[in-house]
Amino acid sequence: MNISDVGPKPNAFDLETATKENDTYRSVAWTGRYLQVTLMSIPVGSSIGLEAHPETDQFIRLDAGKGHVTMGPAEDDLSFQLDVSDGWSVQVPAGTWHDIVNTGDEDMRLYVVYAPSHHTPGIVQATSDEADRDEESGRDKPPEWSVQPEGTQPDEKA
Repeated sequence: MNISDVGPKPNAFDLETATKENDTYRSVAWTGRYLQVTLMSIPVGSSIGLEAHPETDQFIRLDAGKGHVTMGPAEDDLSFQLDVSDGWSVQVPAGTWHDIVNTGDEDMRLYVVYAPSHHTPGIVQATSDEADRDEESGRDKPPEWSVQPEGTQPDEKA
């Protein structure tokens, strides 16, 4: 399935099919003024990476595979622990440290809704390393036309 991020214009696509067909670490599918939809594929044994977004809530839904979720108030206090699989959703409040490790035997396919928008519209990052480089270089950032909190704090990564 080929999806183009049309920015804050009306859009529709088969989200479950797009999520299951996505083979990149992260592809931004749609960017609005207040939220954003990304598709992710996490290889066996890999994870989304332990991180916290100080001013961004996240909704994550698994459409294939299984994983282990950890969340908590600090990177060394991840008291929320849960195994998840196809059909499960994970709600990550802003400022919460979180990670999902693929514990299955196939790529874990999921989509993420960020509020507010968090990434460059339409950006495709084949690997986690590419995503890290894009974030460090400033290539991956929310669009100027999106609504962001005043004095936005940077993400934190373990």
